[in-house]
Amino acid sequence: MLGPVERELMAQLFAAIPEEMGAVLVKSARSPNIRERRDSSAALFTASGELVAQAAHIPVHLGAMPDAVRAVASRGAVAGDVWVLNDPYTGGTHLPDITVIEAVGGVAPAHPGADAPVAYAVVRAHHADVGGARPGSMPPGARRLEDEGVVIPPTRVGVRGELLADVVDGLVSRMREPALRRADLAAQLAAARRGGERWNELLARHGARALEDAVRDLLDYAERRTRAALAGLAPGTYEAEDFLEGDGVTGDLLRIRVRVTLQGGSLAIDFEGTAPAASGNVNCPLSVTRSAALFATRCLIPEDVPTNGGVARCISIAAPAGCLVNARPPSAVAAGNVETSQRIADALFLALAQAGAKVAAQGQGTMNNVILGTSDWTYYETVGGGQGASAAGPGPSGVHVGMSNTMNTPIEVLELEVPVRVERYALREGSGGAGAQAGGRGVVRELRALEPCSLSLITERRKLAPRGLAGGGDGAPGRNLVNGGEVASKVAVELVAGDVVRIETPGGGGYGA
Repeated sequence: MLGPVERELMAQLFAAIPEEMGAVLVKSARSPNIRERRDSSAALFTASGELVAQAAHIPVHLGAMPDAVRAVASRGAVAGDVWVLNDPYTGGTHLPDITVIEAVGGVAPAHPGADAPVAYAVVRAHHADVGGARPGSMPPGARRLEDEGVVIPPTRVGVRGELLADVVDGLVSRMREPALRRADLAAQLAAARRGGERWNELLARHGARALEDAVRDLLDYAERRTRAALAGLAPGTYEAEDFLEGDGVTGDLLRIRVRVTLQGGSLAIDFEGTAPAASGNVNCPLSVTRSAALFATRCLIPEDVPTNGGVARCISIAAPAGCLVNARPPSAVAAGNVETSQRIADALFLALAQAGAKVAAQGQGTMNNVILGTSDWTYYETVGGGQGASAAGPGPSGVHVGMSNTMNTPIEVLELEVPVRVERYALREGSGGAGAQAGGRGVVRELRALEPCSLSLITERRKLAPRGLAGGGDGAPGRNLVNGGEVASKVAVELVAGDVVRIETPGGGGYGA
């Protein structure tokens, strides 16, 4: 077992690898969504598929990555292989999130079984388009996965370090702006390769046995600390529910019901009573549901606990097959990844608060997805809003909350990249919930189309406001407007030159009377 100093040193060495992978990606990517908004994530896994370390990137990306690694490993990945996938039912999240996985080999593989990977370097990034019925590959109300874009099962695109260019070309040729897609994939490949290089440097410095022992110790340590934190909550079973505001086909509310059981330092989560899979694309594959559960759990444990596979060992999930949070093919899932994941986390926090967990009032609970484009260009962004306040202080304003962790696209970059002008970008005054600690304010973002294009909006919290806590007031619900007229939370609109889209994002709930 490592001592405290050695453990911290190794934890930081491991964590530095995905952080550097992320830096390589954002410095190399072409599209604003990855380069500027940093809608991407990187992580490092053991040969058996447990998380070693992740960068401080996107929760909904990271929690689903173990399923992607297991999917690649089960297909016989060998050292030096590079794989690509986006299939939500084989380790992905939704189709625009393309995952690149490099099977890392050792520094001196001169023994039987040398082709077996010693680790996996993983990079996931949201591409602004992967084909499908509408620009942006997130058509509101889509009913089948194939309507949302190109479905990529685990596919080998590199063999022993050599890229299979014809395979990559075959994938991007079915997407809009194939040259941009190819460039962003190349950036992901470079980032994954850097992860493999850095892992092999650690192998050369410390030796395979010492490195394996360090990984095992850190995983066990994170598990012990997580179980201790969970044991500090009141044991028992707690229930909560929250709702989605329709699926893009109808506006009917969709229930997410959770039952959490805390016992002996473990967290069992049951989604019995959740709505069945929807007709529209708000469904979640189980990998995304796991991401939300891991995120909520990570918020309960001390900051100094390393985020690795040891945390996930403490969580078990049960969800009826074919329900909203455990969808089955061919259900569409684009909005499930970005919106339903947020509501799962909200419901979990409501339940965990009953056990004594220190949680904040509800934040905006949506990513406010805005997609504009034509056959020649596509632009995607999510818009920040208000975070909920807590006993520790007021909620931050104009930030991404919950399952997202992206930045905004700078106005100058947006206007240089696509024919859109930003008319207004400001905090939404008065949108935060009142309380002893005020909820964070939402954002007002107005975009003017300079040429005809398609608009897709996928948003939430337009009817049901983010709730305050401990007597605090609710945050203001959001609004979507086109030329001053309010439109639905999930809608597809064809714009002409001069049309103005206005997004008013929700504020966070207040805390305390």
